[in-house]
Amino acid sequence: MSVQTNVYPTLINAKPVHNADLVPLAFSGFAHFTAMQIRDQKVKGMDLHLTRLRKASVSLFGTALPDEKILDSIRLAIGGGQGNMSLTVTVFSPEGEFSANSMGAEPAIMVRTAPPSDGPAGPVRLGVVEHERHLAAIKHVGEGAKTYYLHRAIEQGFDDAAFVDRHERLGEATIWNLVFWDGDSVVWPRADILTGTMMGMVQRQLTRLGVPQQHREIRLGDLAGISGAAIMNSWTPGVAVTAIGQNKILEATWLMNLLRQAYDAEPALAV
Repeated sequence: MSVQTNVYPTLINAKPVHNADLVPLAFSGFAHFTAMQIRDQKVKGMDLHLTRLRKASVSLFGTALPDEKILDSIRLAIGGGQGNMSLTVTVFSPEGEFSANSMGAEPAIMVRTAPPSDGPAGPVRLGVVEHERHLAAIKHVGEGAKTYYLHRAIEQGFDDAAFVDRHERLGEATIWNLVFWDGDSVVWPRADILTGTMMGMVQRQLTRLGVPQQHREIRLGDLAGISGAAIMNSWTPGVAVTAIGQNKILEATWLMNLLRQAYDAEPALAV
């Protein structure tokens, strides 16, 4: 089977998508996904993406697709498109939602591709919102609050929003993980958050490089002792943060370089 080249294809169950196939998905909130960047038809951290998809499928659907079936769809999309692209794998129930029929049913897979992205240059300033994501450990699609709070933050003069929970702990930003530098070590906030694939890659490479890391609860009052902060997601290993709410943070070029070094150390492999 071949896919038209020089495009950014979308596939469902390894087959080209027709408009009618997408109509039910426009109203589906019972699904999960992972996003990655393809460069020269290679990707970093595929093991982390597959683990994320497998665990989320078991949690939502009670069953998971074989890794190889997911990889086959990704290979087909990469082979039929550009060498550099953004790629999103969404796993959903063909039985739809609001139905008991989706329990234990084998999920379907959609692979969507788009032009590559390296994320914003930054630095960014984050407003603060009290918000806890539902099913925080799963990268699911039903998250309109992220866009809502992004818009509210922009209205208040910020670039994006960071979330604090009921315990006043900073956890994550709208579509970003948060990371800090306290002068001695990289600090990851301890809260109920989504562990990003970029976060996982950076963490294991920082360990390999011998860089001290710790997980601890971070509250707004702790930011006075922070020497640098960044956000990261599948686009980028680090965008500098220079404010969280009314707390100003020095732009930490050294931290950005360290995060980039860790990301660059992660091997890019053919799928």
